[in-house]
Amino acid sequence: MPAAVINYLLGPDLRLMLEEGDTEGLKAFCEELHPAALAEVLADLEDETVWRVLSHCPLPRQVEIFEFLSLHRQVELVEAIGKERLSRLVGEMSSDDRADLLSRLDPARVEALLPLMAQADRADVRRLLAYPEESAGSIMTTEYASLPEHATVAEALTALRKQAPDAETLYYIYILGPDRRLDGFVSLRDLVLARPDRTVGELMRRDVVSARVDDDQEEVAAQVMRYDFLALPVVDEANRLVGIVTHDDAMDVVRQEAEEDVLMMGGVEPLEDSYSETGVLELAWKRGKWLMFLSLVALATAQVLQRFEEVSETHVWLVLFLPLVLAAGGNAGSQSAALIIRAIALNEQGAGPWRLAARELLVGSTLGTLLALIGYLSGYLWFSLGSNESLMVAGTVFVVVVIGTVCGSLLPLASKKLGADPALMSTPLITAVMDVTGVVLYYGVGIWLLTTLAGTATR
Repeated sequence: MPAAVINYLLGPDLRLMLEEGDTEGLKAFCEELHPAALAEVLADLEDETVWRVLSHCPLPRQVEIFEFLSLHRQVELVEAIGKERLSRLVGEMSSDDRADLLSRLDPARVEALLPLMAQADRADVRRLLAYPEESAGSIMTTEYASLPEHATVAEALTALRKQAPDAETLYYIYILGPDRRLDGFVSLRDLVLARPDRTVGELMRRDVVSARVDDDQEEVAAQVMRYDFLALPVVDEANRLVGIVTHDDAMDVVRQEAEEDVLMMGGVEPLEDSYSETGVLELAWKRGKWLMFLSLVALATAQVLQRFEEVSETHVWLVLFLPLVLAAGGNAGSQSAALIIRAIALNEQGAGPWRLAARELLVGSTLGTLLALIGYLSGYLWFSLGSNESLMVAGTVFVVVVIGTVCGSLLPLASKKLGADPALMSTPLITAVMDVTGVVLYYGVGIWLLTTLAGTATR
């Protein structure tokens, strides 16, 4: 159900209960609705009101609702409470959500908060915050279930009952050897169906697919999706289990990366928070940097046009077809870039860069021929140009489309090879580059074709 509908249905009842001081009603409100629905209703309320509502349910339920709020809203809320209450709250949070929240707080406040937390939680926080941003370590949780290989099924089920309250998921149980080395895993289903006297070692699978703690989060999420795992173990350089990345965390990474790619392809620097939670000045800066850069590229196009000013005065009709040439090259390049960026994100690009370039060359030649035919017929039949002039337009359109298609496919690959995000090769950037290229080709190659055709006609 959309957030607006949830607020419309539940908001008035909540405000009425707050005005009347209906303690029982507020308690039922907090306990009976889904935490995600409650978070939607609370998101737009004042900080003091949010904490007043949450005070009517126990701490574990408060945390469950709190974790469904956006990270930006979480930071706003914790700024309004004291460090004692904050320490109890973060101590109850899951390890990955807790690390995300604390990474957004002022370091001085985090250091003041850590002594109030349990020693195990304090060590866990320091370890998770030390991992590089956007690595497997930064998105994993340390709350997993584990067993020794020699335990019987009966002993394993007893141990899991004790671990269950603190484990993120119980479906996969990891088998650890000396020094927490990851030796294998077993599913809860296998344990439930097995005889009580069998050992975990007899049931476990040793072909464990895992991620390194310093792997890129996008690669880790792709692994989770590729194998359709509910969780993926994360190990260090000595193959010691340090955490797991769950399916929901992988989905968050995929969504986050997709949002970043969409923004970057549109010429906008990725936002840290949602659009509505981002300030006007920050929005202007994240968009303005690209706009200023693209404006400089556009000025380069103007400079090239100035160089061919005399040609334009001699052949006035050339200006009429300049938009066709620029649009054809820019649009063809943008299409190729979008397809290749998608293929890279889904690991579908398959062939190497040169085979890919050859493939795009064939596609570009096909598209170029089609658009060149449109250009020729438009010039000859619509604008009443001569055959030579129409051929010049058609030839330039063909060349620009082919170059745009090949460049649009190779630039994201080159960006990835250099370690940058392929989405940096955004649609506005490709279009701007092809504008400059298109003008040079149109006036340079085009005039050469026109001169050659005229010379052939006179012989």
